[in-house]
Amino acid sequence: MNIRALSLFLFVGMGLFHPNPVVGEAVAILRGLDKVTARISLIEAPVQEVVSFGTLAITVFTCVKSPPEELPEVAVFLSISDTQNQGLNDQKFLGWMFASSPALNALEHPVYDVWAIDCKIADPDTLVAIEEK
Repeated sequence: MNIRALSLFLFVGMGLFHPNPVVGEAVAILRGLDKVTARISLIEAPVQEVVSFGTLAITVFTCVKSPPEELPEVAVFLSISDTQNQGLNDQKFLGWMFASSPALNALEHPVYDVWAIDCKIADPDTLVAIEEK
């Protein structure tokens, strides 16, 4: 079975499509490992913004978290590019990462590992303002 088809099956099957999705600007919480220095970093990546981790440029397109009454799952759709080659973007990863299965869709890079941890709302006041309208 194709990895992308399996990813889509898991995404739909884990109940991440919820009738009342969270509205607001989400922030993906990622963990990055520099294999050379053995340093682990927590990366907060707002949706639709580029963040840097070493020579990697990470863009999160969506971050989805299952409701509390269902099995815990976090899915992040992101793009990771390596900017080491004279500013040229060399895309290393494009797809879904799942917090419960980090090896399912992993970044294959000789120096860095990146995996999804969680999603959170960027500003709780923004969420309250949207709910009041």
